[in-house]
Parts: sequence; structure tokens; C-alpha cells
Amino acid sequence: MPSLSQAQAQASVREQEMAECRPGEISTWGDGKDRAAVAAKLVFVYDHRGAAPQFNERAVLTALERAAEAWSACGVPGLVVRGEMTPALMAANPGNVQVLWSDAETRGSFALANLTQRRLALSPAGFELLKRRNPRHPAGETLQMTISHEMGHLYGLVAHSRRCVDVTSYYDDGKGQHCLARDPSQLKTVTEYRAQLPTACDIQRCRAANGADKGKGSAGR
Repeated sequence: MPSLSQAQAQASVREQEMAECRPGEISTWGDGKDRAAVAAKLVFVYDHRGAAPQFNERAVLTALERAAEAWSACGVPGLVVRGEMTPALMAANPGNVQVLWSDAETRGSFALANLTQRRLALSPAGFELLKRRNPRHPAGETLQMTISHEMGHLYGLVAHSRRCVDVTSYYDDGKGQHCLARDPSQLKTVTEYRAQLPTACDIQRCRAANGADKGKGSAGR
């Protein structure tokens, strides 16, 4: 078992990775090309119907609000409201994004962002399965990470990060290739190494995709 000082050192490295983006550190899996957000201002319209039972409406709204506030640092404001999306409401504002619970929309994932239809879908079955298999797991942390990850796609980060700690990352490609960490030994000391909210590198990529850093230069593209 690691000592208290070792645990603190390990936590500090992960926290540093989240808080700073060093030159040359940005890396993606090359599975897409970043682009501008779906609109200059995003309004996430949340419908709680059909939600996984372990989450009340306030919990989900709070996770959405935290993610939108964090992503707004890249120069694209985000607002979260409650309501039922209608075709008229969707057409009224190109920045309206429907947030709903739907296993059909998520297609076997915990969540899925649909950029064309401006939807962020969450899977009730996925979270129920997580609860059954690991009832002690903090499902609220998974909810936050999942929302932040999918929201990142709507903010323009189409490619997934290869930095393990980034909220837009995934750990391996299923072909033997793994994500990158400053200290790979830490990956086994933390249950979920990936951040719950966008990291400094996530935000830097987002700012670049949305033109927020024009004329300022950027590191590590």
C-alpha cells in the first residue's frame, strides 16, 4: 500500500496534468477533426423523463451546469435550462441542444452526442447496469465525466484525446495502443484517471477549434 506522501505525490501529478497543458502535450487518437462548436452560444435543454432512478433532476442539472460552465472557458457560452424540446424550439435557436435519456439514442454507450441533430443522450440502462455490477461505485462521478465528455464534442472537440487525464480521452484503442500520462504508473493507483471536467488541454483544444486563440499561438498541435 502506498504511503500518505506517495499518495499525495501521485494525486499532485494527476492534478498538475489537469491544471496545465505543456507545449507539445496535446495529442489525439486521430479519430476525427476538431471544428467550431455547433453554435456560437449553446443552450442545453434538459428533459428528465426516463432518467436512471438513482439520479434526481437536480443532480443531473448540476452536472450539466458544471460541465457547461467549465467548457464556456473556451469562448463559447453555455446555458442549461429545464424543458421539453419540440421541433419549433429546436428550429428557433441554432444553439439549442436537446439533453434526454434514451437507450436507443445512446446505442450501447453511457452517452452519445449527435452533432447533426444537436442532441446529448444519456443511457438509463447503462447507469442501471453500473449500479448492479458495482453498487459502491460513485455513479455521480461517472455521470459528470460522461456529460462533460459528450458536451466536449458539441463544443467542437470531435477527435478523442490521447492524454489519459483529459475528459475527452479514452484509454486504449482496442488494438494495443494506450493513452499517454506523465507518470504511467499512476494509472493503476486511481480507479478513474480521467478528469470529470475539461482539463487545461481540453480547453486549449476547444479555444483553438473555436478561434479564441487567433494571433496568440498555441502549444503542441
